[in-house]
Amino acid sequence: MSGAATIFKKEVKGFYLSPSFYVIAFLVSVVLSWSYPIQLNLFSQLLQNYVFQQNLPNMQQLNIHYGLFLRHLSYLNLLLIFVVPALTMRLLAEEKKLRTFDLLLTSPVTSTDIVLGKYLAALAAVGGIVLLALSYPIATATMTHLNWGPLLIAFLGIFLVGATYAAMNLFCSSLTENALVAYVTSVVFNISIWFVGIGVEMTDSQTIRQVIEHVSINTHLSSLVEGTIRTSALVFLVSMVALFCFLAERVVESSRWR
Repeated sequence: MSGAATIFKKEVKGFYLSPSFYVIAFLVSVVLSWSYPIQLNLFSQLLQNYVFQQNLPNMQQLNIHYGLFLRHLSYLNLLLIFVVPALTMRLLAEEKKLRTFDLLLTSPVTSTDIVLGKYLAALAAVGGIVLLALSYPIATATMTHLNWGPLLIAFLGIFLVGATYAAMNLFCSSLTENALVAYVTSVVFNISIWFVGIGVEMTDSQTIRQVIEHVSINTHLSSLVEGTIRTSALVFLVSMVALFCFLAERVVESSRWR
């Protein structure tokens, strides 16, 4: 564990002292600063229409959690699909390209330490982006009363999805020494897991539909972003993280033996 902690500290410093991380954070803030006021204005118009009894909206949309924050989270999720690969693509690929990976393999740390340390550092970077996005609802709290429970659960859900992206993308980075290839592969992985749920509409078998719904990330995330914690959702997302971290560890270990 001490080896993992050492790698974690090194990689976290690499993230938070790197100009590229702040460029990414700035671009994320630009997109959210553009989209959030638009969604806030649309939500305000919905409330005005309700007050004046004009074009009555769906009552659920009058709830700020559904009418504003879930839309904000959808933008954040879209950004994470492309941002997390940018954060993780160099973690192992760059090490291989610079030949420092060989030094890492011969150092007194295990392959598990290497993967765990780098993954936790990536998780810290993803957490920074998620906290940046959370600052927008926090700013809204100065203007209205918020129900913090569902909001924090929703952001926990999107953080776990980001953690899943990080695990998959770390695995992609372990497969190549080209950071660009790692980035493209990671984006494809991130996008593809959202298309699993489409299979529900393509089959009439109830058993197959239940299986697809169980392995669909959208099914599990929807309950969390609505403010409900389900054990099945947590188990699924944590299992995805464990699976891809294990695969990355196997790739690193195989490199050690080669």
